[in-house]
Amino acid sequence: MTEDQLLGSRAHGEPCGQTVLKAVAEDFQVDEVLDIPLSGEGEHLWLWVEKRNLNTEEAARRLARAAGVPLRAISYAGQKDRQALTRQWFSLHLPGKADPDLGAAENDSLRLLRQTRHQRKLQRGAHSANGFTLRLTELQADRTALEARLECIRQQGVPNYYGPQRFGYQGGNLAGAREYAARGELPESRNLRSRLLSAARSYLFNRVLAERVAAGSWNKAQVGDLLAFTDSRSFFVAGEAECSDPRLAILDLHPTAALWGQGNSPASGATAALEQRVAEAEPALTAWLEQARLEHERRILRLPIGSLSWHYPEPDILQLEFVLPTGCFATAVVRELVSLAGQTDI
Repeated sequence: MTEDQLLGSRAHGEPCGQTVLKAVAEDFQVDEVLDIPLSGEGEHLWLWVEKRNLNTEEAARRLARAAGVPLRAISYAGQKDRQALTRQWFSLHLPGKADPDLGAAENDSLRLLRQTRHQRKLQRGAHSANGFTLRLTELQADRTALEARLECIRQQGVPNYYGPQRFGYQGGNLAGAREYAARGELPESRNLRSRLLSAARSYLFNRVLAERVAAGSWNKAQVGDLLAFTDSRSFFVAGEAECSDPRLAILDLHPTAALWGQGNSPASGATAALEQRVAEAEPALTAWLEQARLEHERRILRLPIGSLSWHYPEPDILQLEFVLPTGCFATAVVRELVSLAGQTDI
């Protein structure tokens, strides 16, 4: 499947030019933002790890082998891109044990930057945000148009699409989800099950968001919407008064769309009608997600870009720095600026 099939319409117009992203790992850097004060004592060893061209699961396996503990003793807050230079936290459960020698885990693709003890393990989703530094190389774009577009997305945000990496190479995760859904079966492997269910949910969310981008309502509240704050999983129904809430204008409050699962959506009006149309167009996927007993959740439609700055280290290189909420994709930002020359998997 193409990127446009997996995502949808752009909100701010056609790309201002084209570029190369991830020519080398250092062109795509991610730093976890963790607002947890670590005590320095306890049965959990927390590690600040830098990894290059290495996915999070493989890093966890290497740490487990080096520490001589089962993989289930390793925890991390979230998955990070493989084709990138990323820094993230892991924790190892070591009750009654001294700090192990983890040198065997280190090489050019993994370095231990810091370690400290804490009383609790690192929970999934515990980080508050991710900081990004992106270098767009071989840039061919109208700089005036690009500067205007950057100012626009700083003020208005971008559609909060799940990026193409969620769906696997050429949409392979989504294809796998469709195969299992057609049989009414769930994968036995927990990792595969999680990956395919996430791909199916993400695809349905993107379809709703694409419709709202095309209608020009992705960044506006409408009666019947369910509204949520940027960093909150709770939501509330929008009536006439809520649609004029000033927090919408400052990108603190946003309309949401469904992450499919069991239970009826509390949305009403045009929002409910749109989500129902998308569900009816994909009956096998929606039934499969309910079969998996996932709960109905919501995700914000608009992605605010925090602390956005940029400069040109060289005439054909644009360096971007920004912060995004957890679970959001930097490629959604890039997509509103430029197209990627000759690249299909980002």
